[in-house]
Amino acid sequence: MNIKTRLTILNFLEFAVWGAYLTSMGGYLANVGLGAYIGYFYSVQGFVSLLMPALMGIVADRWMQAQKVLSLCHLLAGALMLVAHLYCIYSGDSVEFPFLFCLYTLSVAFFMPTIALTNSVSYNALDKAGLDSVKSFPPIRVFGTIGFIVSMWIVDLAGWQTTSNQFMWSGGLSLILALYALTLPQCATGKNNVNQNLVQSLGLEAFKLFKNYRMALFFIFSMLLGCCLQITNGYAGPFLQSFGIDEMYRGTFGVEHSNILISLSQISETLCILLIPVCLSKFGIKRVMLIAMIAWVLRFGFFAIGNPGDGVWLLILSMIVYGIAFDFFNISGSLFVDKETDLSIRNSAQGLFMMMTNGFGASLGMLAAGWVMNIYTINENGLMISNEATGGWTMAWTIFATYALIVAIAFSMLFKYKHTNKDK
Repeated sequence: MNIKTRLTILNFLEFAVWGAYLTSMGGYLANVGLGAYIGYFYSVQGFVSLLMPALMGIVADRWMQAQKVLSLCHLLAGALMLVAHLYCIYSGDSVEFPFLFCLYTLSVAFFMPTIALTNSVSYNALDKAGLDSVKSFPPIRVFGTIGFIVSMWIVDLAGWQTTSNQFMWSGGLSLILALYALTLPQCATGKNNVNQNLVQSLGLEAFKLFKNYRMALFFIFSMLLGCCLQITNGYAGPFLQSFGIDEMYRGTFGVEHSNILISLSQISETLCILLIPVCLSKFGIKRVMLIAMIAWVLRFGFFAIGNPGDGVWLLILSMIVYGIAFDFFNISGSLFVDKETDLSIRNSAQGLFMMMTNGFGASLGMLAAGWVMNIYTINENGLMISNEATGGWTMAWTIFATYALIVAIAFSMLFKYKHTNKDK
């Protein structure tokens, strides 16, 4: 088996582990009366991302080969996820928030570093094979998104969207990947990094970019827009399933197979990646980022007025614009950071961008979203309520759309960037 095929399997499994629960866990939590805690579960992966990837990166740089660290992380993440599943099975409908949350947090703390480690192991293997990673890795990485989608479909078709079996599936895949990682080409430990101090190792030198007004503004708005990243991952499933309370929507495809409907977002994400080079060349980074912000407005806005019945086409539009909202923001933002920063801190700057978006932004956004959702969509028993009865879901999605619109308007007024031929 050639190295590209082996790395394709690696990336497929890596994101299949994540896709098993990321878009459906909210449905399970709502089903067992923990709907009020969805925001906490989805925010914690951002908080652990502030530190754990950097720490595991230091381990891989100094003491243990990256493929072995990847294997160890998946072993621990998978085992903890399986323990969480067993606890849920044992507890039935009496699942307690503190214990499940602790198990989930520990599992995610070891999973989140594996995304960066998978990239490192892939780059190393391609370099050893004499292949250009810039050309060879993107087609391999696409299979990561495919793995995410396949896992979503399996959970949906198996009827696991509202059960803890999704944790079992994720944990099992993680253990398989822990074994598979040990078969990959060995990575050298970076001896040149031994004399780095902790600030350098954690990439904190990049914080000096905040002295530059334009870069500081860019990172601040990255955090503000990052607040939107996990909201629909956490609440789209419970939102669609809540329509099942009403007889007129019960049995519709969107209610019965919400995960498949949501997977259109990931399919759109895969396709929209191809538009980025053209759009950046034609419009420049500011307009592309604005397009992403408006797409987030539409993402939430279509949820506010759509339903799984005669309004299902609005939900489909929401899934389609997600690809633009996610890719145009994350990938274009990453390219902007790469272009605007000095080579000596470029990797650290990328880490700072991820910290602001997927760390601070996503975590704070989910805590705020949880507060909003608890007001409008959760009853006194912690269960999701029908939108038809109260209009609470419409109000919540409208609040999120309004927030994204305010961020877009402020960004258009404050962020100054002139697109020239050098950007093309």
